[in-house]
Amino acid sequence: MNKLVESADAAVADVKDGATIMVGGFGLCGNPENLILALHRKGVRDLVLVSNNCGTTELGLGVLLKARQIRKIVASYVGENKEFERQFLSGELEVELVPQGTLAERIRAGGAGIGGFYTATGVGTQVAEGKETRLLSGREYLLELPLKADFAFLKAWKADTWGNLVYRKTTRNFQPMMAAAAAVTVAEAEEVVEPGALDPDRIHTPSIYVRRVVRGERYEKWIERRTIRPATA
Repeated sequence: MNKLVESADAAVADVKDGATIMVGGFGLCGNPENLILALHRKGVRDLVLVSNNCGTTELGLGVLLKARQIRKIVASYVGENKEFERQFLSGELEVELVPQGTLAERIRAGGAGIGGFYTATGVGTQVAEGKETRLLSGREYLLELPLKADFAFLKAWKADTWGNLVYRKTTRNFQPMMAAAAAVTVAEAEEVVEPGALDPDRIHTPSIYVRRVVRGERYEKWIERRTIRPATA
């Protein structure tokens, strides 16, 4: 039951070229920083990433993008990364833009074994192109299909060695759904404790969904765009 591995590099050792990976985080908040860097060091390529966005030009998942390790990304926001823009416009990067709520529900559906769901979000836009539609109660809906992955890379605030995870505030974001939708879930945590040390009522992701845990280190906790009030006289 001890799922603690010795390093982030060991935690990603079985990731192969072409793997589909869900990565937690919202912007640069809650990124699994150690696992991203380990994946960069491993040098795997042609990755398909499912995440809220692709970080910034120099930080977060942008590290993998800049190294040309990503073939396709499924995301809901891409506005902070100039290299993303360049690769997309030049045809080097495949992009599937998904409305944020739809992205979360597609991931949840993948973990829950749901074959698809109907949503009104995106009707009449490019999001609807090529998708089945249905009229329900006088309103048009799109059929959206679930998302699944080979791996999920998550960032927890606390974990125990069994793999139970607790996220801190906003960093929870898409991560509980991703844990259920991947064949192998790897979590890094700021603090790793012994079994029984976490309050069972406060566990956000049960250990049954987690294959490996690694103790994170040297967190930067980046800020995408620092905004401060002007100095007053």
